[in-house]
Amino acid sequence: MKKFINIFFSGLAIVLLFLSSCKKGFLDEKPFSSYTPITLSDSLGFEASLVGLYNHVSTIFSASDRQGWPSVWQVGTDVANATANQEGIEIPYYDYTQLTPTDAAAGTTWNRNYILVNLTNIIVDGVESPGLTTISAKGKSAISAEAKFFRAYAYNNLATCFGRVPLVQHALSAPKTDFVRAPLDEVNNFIVNDLLFAAANLPDIEAVKTNSKGKLYGRANKYMAMQLLAEVYLRMGKNDLAEQQAAAIINSGQFSLVSSRFGAKTGSPGDYYSDIFVYGNERRSQSNREVIWTLEQENPASVVGGITNSPQQRRVWVSAYYNIAGMTIADSLGGRGIARLRLSNWVIYGLYKDGDIRNSQYNIRRKFYYNTPGNANFGKQIPYTGPDTLFKICPMTTKWNQFDPNDSFGFAMIKDFILMRLGETYLLLAEAQMKQGKLQDAANTINVLRKRAFPEYPAKGQVAGSDMNLNFILDERARELIGEENRRMTLMRTGTLVERATRLNSNDPAKPLKGLAAKHLLMPIPLTEIQLNKDAVLEQNPGY
Repeated sequence: MKKFINIFFSGLAIVLLFLSSCKKGFLDEKPFSSYTPITLSDSLGFEASLVGLYNHVSTIFSASDRQGWPSVWQVGTDVANATANQEGIEIPYYDYTQLTPTDAAAGTTWNRNYILVNLTNIIVDGVESPGLTTISAKGKSAISAEAKFFRAYAYNNLATCFGRVPLVQHALSAPKTDFVRAPLDEVNNFIVNDLLFAAANLPDIEAVKTNSKGKLYGRANKYMAMQLLAEVYLRMGKNDLAEQQAAAIINSGQFSLVSSRFGAKTGSPGDYYSDIFVYGNERRSQSNREVIWTLEQENPASVVGGITNSPQQRRVWVSAYYNIAGMTIADSLGGRGIARLRLSNWVIYGLYKDGDIRNSQYNIRRKFYYNTPGNANFGKQIPYTGPDTLFKICPMTTKWNQFDPNDSFGFAMIKDFILMRLGETYLLLAEAQMKQGKLQDAANTINVLRKRAFPEYPAKGQVAGSDMNLNFILDERARELIGEENRRMTLMRTGTLVERATRLNSNDPAKPLKGLAAKHLLMPIPLTEIQLNKDAVLEQNPGY
């Protein structure tokens, strides 16, 4: 299945023959540090392997070999369109006639997540080995819980994107070419069991590990498992269980919605909502009490290996304003973007109501002003007209703004990834309540977010139980999570991709939607995986 697990036995045999010919002596070594299973005999070995999981997850978000990778999960949905500056990997995700089993994004999704599965299986198998006696039972449970959270995370990604997938429960140490797709119920139950174990054995947010700099809030905590479990239960249709998990997070008292200005740029123009996403504000250690999981990154200029690749989110989301004569790259404008995508007309013109802080000038930039000193138009607004509005001065979310004065060209974005926060917890809770027919409860839950979003609430912003349906909640997810959530996976999970993309975003003037059909609620199984699996049938998804 995975190319990375193929072992060339001929080369291994030569090595073993050589080693067997040597007598025990000074050539013998005992490895004390490695990223291989041989070191999984004490807490240091397991700790190194656990840290490696965060490193690997970072590669999913920081990939730059295909710079349009972030666009894959947004364009061709209801919220975004590709532009003239598209890279290429995203094309089959709005021109669906080109989405085939050889698709690069589907292959990457499969590959990255199954590598994560194998890495976690190595840890779980190792810590559950009867021969491991150097770690206490409590310590073993903590190690297993952290690994199982990431295993569940990978399998949820796979199940959402591909449906039935091979269920690999133990580390692979030899070639395997007879994988079969497990029933979706079996995959889902495996995910749930991993997350229940993780939630029971991961630490509370304030009980995470520490080092010389303080608490390691970037490490897994039980609320991360509970948030993911709520989403999984919703995908499974177990809405009452999803409600329990989301409500427990909210009622824990450990998190709060940001409702006042804080952090690194309180002296600069902005508002309390924009402060959530400012570089230097995205971590709990930086006073952001809304975040549940922040995947922390560091500037490699000061921390070697601070990022795993060159994240492209800023270049994808930020407008290419610097291509306009009289414009200079600036921190206040988000740094250097090239707008590989733009917000859909529905988001720009139809999504937000007046007074919604999530649509303020600090959160959705809609106007640009000439900023090059000495330019004849300095300080004047750039006219919002013509083809420039499609990518050079297209309205944009500011959540990925980032500027390094030492690297104004800014190929790599140096910024943390907020992967879970309390704002989404309320949305998951409302979805679970609505799906059980608890419409007024769902409205009350949404109104907590709306009260934060509308300073003039309840005169503006308040909603009623009669407003509650799945489309409203998906609209509210777009308002709250634009640029953050994997929109494609949300619409695949809820089965609404075809209807919503067709209804709300089918007429883009530059890169229109083509060929979207029901089969696209799942991605194609990569053809290479089918071909390598020579001893069993790895079935393709219908329609591909």
